[in-house]
Amino acid sequence: MGGLGVRWTLHGDGKTPAPGAVVRPDERLSWPRTFGLGAQHVVAMFGASFVAPVLMGLDPNLAIMMSGVATAIFLLSTRGRVPSYLGCSLSFVGVAATIRASGGTSATVTGAVLVVGAVLFLVGLTVQRFGARIIHAAMPPVVTGAVVMLIGFNLAPVTASTYWPQDQWTALLVMLFTGLAVVCLRGFFSRIAIFLGLVFGYALSWVLDRVFGKIHSPAGGAEAVDHWRLDLSAVAHADWIGLPSFHAPSFEWSAILVALPVVIALVAENAGHVKAVGEMTGDPLDDELGTAIAADGAASMLSTAVGGPPNTTYSENIGVMAATRVYSTAAYWAAAFFALLFGLCPKFGAVVAAIPGGVLGGITVILYGMIGLLGAQIWLNAKVDLRNPLNLVPAAAGIIIGVGGVSLKITDNFELGGIALGTLVVITGYHTLRAFAPAHLKTQEPLLDSGTSTYDEKPPA
Repeated sequence: MGGLGVRWTLHGDGKTPAPGAVVRPDERLSWPRTFGLGAQHVVAMFGASFVAPVLMGLDPNLAIMMSGVATAIFLLSTRGRVPSYLGCSLSFVGVAATIRASGGTSATVTGAVLVVGAVLFLVGLTVQRFGARIIHAAMPPVVTGAVVMLIGFNLAPVTASTYWPQDQWTALLVMLFTGLAVVCLRGFFSRIAIFLGLVFGYALSWVLDRVFGKIHSPAGGAEAVDHWRLDLSAVAHADWIGLPSFHAPSFEWSAILVALPVVIALVAENAGHVKAVGEMTGDPLDDELGTAIAADGAASMLSTAVGGPPNTTYSENIGVMAATRVYSTAAYWAAAFFALLFGLCPKFGAVVAAIPGGVLGGITVILYGMIGLLGAQIWLNAKVDLRNPLNLVPAAAGIIIGVGGVSLKITDNFELGGIALGTLVVITGYHTLRAFAPAHLKTQEPLLDSGTSTYDEKPPA
């Protein structure tokens, strides 16, 4: 059992870490404290992991249940060396919106994403075989940053046309509240700011319904109608205990091509997570990168095969570990157990599914922008020089294609557009230009004016 990473030694007295010490992945605190930390990890991923399936049009109960299963698969695969919670990936929200806009169903969405999980699994096996250098060669930071950015910013029209118009004033107030929560709250509460924004919006919508009555606005469709901001009718009819709704995936090439670019974002997320956990625990985990990527792919395949969303490692839970200095994988097993329990409560899922559109409008303004700006963070961390045209040109073209929804018609029945075309332009554009570029461009020397005046420079000695 120890080889599977499910045997832990008690840390100290089992109460709190000693001053300056950390609770390592193969250690644990007392079981009551461990289960308390597990519950804290579940709450930390609440915001994104519950919003994502709602935005994708999938069952939130099934999403949370499969996130518990995915976490267990990940912990077993990495033999307890990489403490991590796997929650619903927000990177697929834009993909789901694009597929549904072209007439796709939930089965089409999960089928496309299952293929992405399979590709991610194969990427993980490849990294296991050849090492992390293969990722850096195929997808340098300028490419991964640009793809993550266009995936996030491609979602802007969803907020602008679907959620915000349902209740613009609630959306504005939720946006302001969430922004204040992120910036002003400290510690654990700042990490669940998205969740707190949802709770605030939920309560605000209820109050506005009591004070002002129904609102006249689009309610998920193009026509403006009178409707309650918060409709809890489905909650009253939902059972307390029961299985979530499963469905089989279906596969369409057009949907699969839209979804495939997200593989790049998932590889970047996993690589960043493994590196961060390795630095925090003092245990270099580069040798586990391929295993972590493959485990994420396998977990996503299992989840989407039964109708759930794909999963990815959650940075929110890294924040909890940093705050508590507890990296014990026992806490993540406890979190997975709680997730399974939540998944078996349909009434809880109905409460999540009832989140008003205006509330999602305020949340997604921040959330989608944050996803896009993670791409910029990848550039900053890798010191990508955008003054070099070799970096600038493919990134600029791909991002505009992705954000603007530019499409390229190949045949009468097939076209590439948005995320898929933007990603293709970034990857092929970068490697093609690099093949033909003069040597001095490949040295990463800045060729464009950085903005410093020649008058500010010191004369040569």
